[in-house]
Amino acid sequence: MGIRTIKMPDIGEGIAEAELVEWLVAPGDLIQEDQMLAAVMTDKATVEIPATFGGRVASLGGEVGQVIAIGAPLISIEVEGEGDPVEAAPAAAAAPAPAEVPAASVAAAPAPVAAPVPAATAPRSEAAPAVSSARAVRPEGEKPVASPAVRTRAREAGIDLRAVSGTGPGGRITHADLDAVFSAGPGTSTAAAPQSGRGADTSVKEIKVAGLRRMIAEKMATAKRQIPHITYVEDVDMTGLEALRSKMNGKRREDQEKLTLLPFLLRAMTIAIREQPQFNARYDDQNGVIHQYGGIHAGIAVQTPTGLVVANLRHAESRGIWEQAAEIARLAKGARDGKLGRDELTGSTITITSLGPLGGISHTPIINYPEVAIIGVNKMQVRPVWNGKKFKPRQVMNMSSSFDHRVIDGWDAAIFIQRIKGLLEDPLALFTEGEA
Repeated sequence: MGIRTIKMPDIGEGIAEAELVEWLVAPGDLIQEDQMLAAVMTDKATVEIPATFGGRVASLGGEVGQVIAIGAPLISIEVEGEGDPVEAAPAAAAAPAPAEVPAASVAAAPAPVAAPVPAATAPRSEAAPAVSSARAVRPEGEKPVASPAVRTRAREAGIDLRAVSGTGPGGRITHADLDAVFSAGPGTSTAAAPQSGRGADTSVKEIKVAGLRRMIAEKMATAKRQIPHITYVEDVDMTGLEALRSKMNGKRREDQEKLTLLPFLLRAMTIAIREQPQFNARYDDQNGVIHQYGGIHAGIAVQTPTGLVVANLRHAESRGIWEQAAEIARLAKGARDGKLGRDELTGSTITITSLGPLGGISHTPIINYPEVAIIGVNKMQVRPVWNGKKFKPRQVMNMSSSFDHRVIDGWDAAIFIQRIKGLLEDPLALFTEGEA
């Protein structure tokens, strides 16, 4: 038997390192060639690393949350025959060294080697009893099949996917399978707590900030630290636009995506940027340079099971309403499924964020650094609006937008938002002026 090492592969041009966000195997597991070993993340894109040969997992090369350089050891595999000559040589040279040191040092030497194994397997062994009564554990070496989103959700809940039966195609584990585990509840040890309803819960759950959540935290902190925000809120009468949107959806073809507000907002924003191009920019504050773009690459903020992702709708200025609707739907689905590529998650020049019906009447969106503007959409409400003679019920929505005050003056921000407001309140102008 020998030991062979799989190193962190080159996963993209210009990528020097990647964060380990999930192990898909554990020490002792039997693996096959092309089986997925680990999930790593770079620029919010999650990539699963496959095995290039089969064998038994000997040791893992890092912990979740650790950043591993390209080319560094990722995992060691015990194989039939000889191991890697390059890796075996240092091990052989190091072997005699402990024999020459005092006995106390020799006895202590195995501790650092043994420690990582329980640490890597502890979450799995703790989670297994909670679901073993409802799910059959897979045979040794069989890998559970699930999307990155399902894996992340299971990991955060402390569920070992090897103990969950998949009802999807080919035994794939779905969100519905996890829901079934949650519905079944934990073991009998925790089921007794609700009987009295008076017991104090003194538990504290320690959640490591890693993967996408860590990247979001760092980016938000950078944006607030680097950018002096100015937020401008304006209400918009959406009655006419909503009537037009409803009419267009009623006549749409079966192959067309249903129109939401976002394609219309994108069109209004495109027209406004044509008149004020300084809003479609990224500020390199390290070098004191503003990069103003001709093409409008709209960032679309999407809430996913693992956190907020900004997908990049490239060249919004060249797309029609229906094409924008289709692209928004595609990007949103890809973001939630964790299947967007690096180019689809980077390079946006201005961002739209919407909390939909839960959006409240106002909020203060944080700029997607290093952009200089973000347009925020809030929920729509029927409000009484004075038309000069009487109050009439109208569908009104607030827009909450933030700007980098180092680059954008408050006056210019007001003109920009008022232009978008005017276009949304006069939907015909979206198509007549948009063709100019």
